[in-house]
Amino acid sequence: MNLGGAKIGSKLITAVGIITVVIIGVYSYLSISAQSDALFSQAEIHANKLSDAIKNSTHTSMLENKKEEVHAIINTVAHEPSIVEIRIFNKEGVVTFSSRENVIGTMVDKRAESCYACHTENQPLQKLSMNQRTRIYRPSPDSPRILAVINPIYNAPSCYQANCHAHTRDKTVLGVLDIKMDLKDVDRQIEESKFRLIVFAVIAILALSLSIAYFVRKWIGKPVSELVKATNQVSAGNLNYTIDDPGDDELGILAKSFNKMTKNMAEAKLQLFQSDKMASLGRLAAGVAHEINNPLTGVLTYSSFLLKRTKDNPELQENLEVIVRETIRSREIVKGLLDFSRQSVPKKHNADINKILKSGIEVVASQLLLKKIELDAHFDPSLPEVKVDANQIQQVIINLLVNAADAIGDNGGKISVVPSLLSLSPHGLAQIKAAVCPKGHDLMDSELRIYGLPTIKLKVASNGNVGIINLDPVYGKHRHEYGIEIEKGKGLQVSCPQCNTSLIEENVNCPKCGSAVCCFEVLAHGTFESCTNPECTWQRWQAMDDAGHKDYIEIKIADTGQGIAKEDLSRIFEPFFTTKGQQGNGLGLAVTWGIIDNHDGTINVESEVGKGTTFIVQLPLQK
Repeated sequence: MNLGGAKIGSKLITAVGIITVVIIGVYSYLSISAQSDALFSQAEIHANKLSDAIKNSTHTSMLENKKEEVHAIINTVAHEPSIVEIRIFNKEGVVTFSSRENVIGTMVDKRAESCYACHTENQPLQKLSMNQRTRIYRPSPDSPRILAVINPIYNAPSCYQANCHAHTRDKTVLGVLDIKMDLKDVDRQIEESKFRLIVFAVIAILALSLSIAYFVRKWIGKPVSELVKATNQVSAGNLNYTIDDPGDDELGILAKSFNKMTKNMAEAKLQLFQSDKMASLGRLAAGVAHEINNPLTGVLTYSSFLLKRTKDNPELQENLEVIVRETIRSREIVKGLLDFSRQSVPKKHNADINKILKSGIEVVASQLLLKKIELDAHFDPSLPEVKVDANQIQQVIINLLVNAADAIGDNGGKISVVPSLLSLSPHGLAQIKAAVCPKGHDLMDSELRIYGLPTIKLKVASNGNVGIINLDPVYGKHRHEYGIEIEKGKGLQVSCPQCNTSLIEENVNCPKCGSAVCCFEVLAHGTFESCTNPECTWQRWQAMDDAGHKDYIEIKIADTGQGIAKEDLSRIFEPFFTTKGQQGNGLGLAVTWGIIDNHDGTINVESEVGKGTTFIVQLPLQK
């Protein structure tokens, strides 16, 4: 999955590396050439100045024909380490003076390097430019290079007017001063410069390549790899995958757009799943209504008719009354099932919660009066409007008031209704409604519920034992169901029950107790983390924490009825579960829970047998 990003990064690194090598190579070549030219220029200037100095120093001695002095001057100068040879030859090419005595009197080869400049095409030049005076050559392949400087000795008035010489006035060149210098020092400096530049070039290329590689992989390779990984996750069905820390550049903007897209897709998938589920239940309920209601209507009609005709048969009437009663109860169950399955998407509008409460109370007022129940309703005109489906919330209020009245019975009691405005933390309130493993498998368990809420089902292996735990779906609450005994620090493994993909975060430990941390994705709401130690309560849901506190309208409906047994509290919101025996169908609170859940709210219950029950409804204020 990283090959796509790595390939682009490698291409960029290679391209920039080649450009860098070419630029530094050209710079190094030009720099070496410039330094070589400068060194050669300095050597030429030095040689020409030395030649002029010898020429001027021997001028007087030459005029006076003092050959010993000329030899002395030449030999003294020739002792300089870089001087190979100094010689003077006349216009015929005979060496008259030389630092090497064995060549004096010999004839110079006019085709040699030091002569051909003047004797091109056998026509000696009268004047030489500075560039034509110098030549660089190598006598043999393994010898150092030689810089030869020729300096013509021109016929001056002092020469042709001197008594000691027989030079005519028409002669231009009387001879040539030839100096040969080796370029070992110059070549050494050039080689050292080449070495330094090569070392610099290699270091610069490596440094630039590594820097470029680092930044290309960081700014391009890694973001592209993350995008490729994210698209693969989405294609595998994990719509809750998000790219962390996308940045602010173009790729960061693309990553943010991707996160937004996947969030919208996850929400759409969740809504579609819920819609399909409710549509399926609706079709089932419609089928039940069609297939059962018609026969029930017939049974009820004929049993009622027979009941009227058998007034003189008490035994038969008693049986018929049972049939009528049970038939009516069956119709109520079907009606409750229809109500449960037809929970449509709420049509939310801004509404006054006080008006909704008053409308609900008016519907059950007569029933409360008959049962001698005192209603204590506290309305607060300062409460802000809340965006809800007023009809559905009124149905919730009616269901809770009827349940409270049934719990009190016919002996009289009290019901209190108190709305208020609260600012609440997501801890203990935010609910996980859709959770998936890294491969996109559903982790939600609708069969085992905690307080009516579907749980998160995880596979656990501890100390050689394998089992299932069901996590409380409410953030910050720890009413977990353990199907296995977990021992801290005993090679604990937590995985997806379907694909066995590990849910343990690598290199992450609980900041509270140091135990391993399990992690899974909550569709459309980021990552959920929880400590694997049963004795530790640490959890982190970053998306909820970032959202911070939210404002809620809270409605408390408390009664002084018989209360609910502790073992039944976790099941009262399950469909068809009832504590009323034959008097209830177990769908009222399930419908209530569904309505509140569709409003992104919560409903909780507090109860104690013999003292009463309090239902707490919390509806979020929309900003």
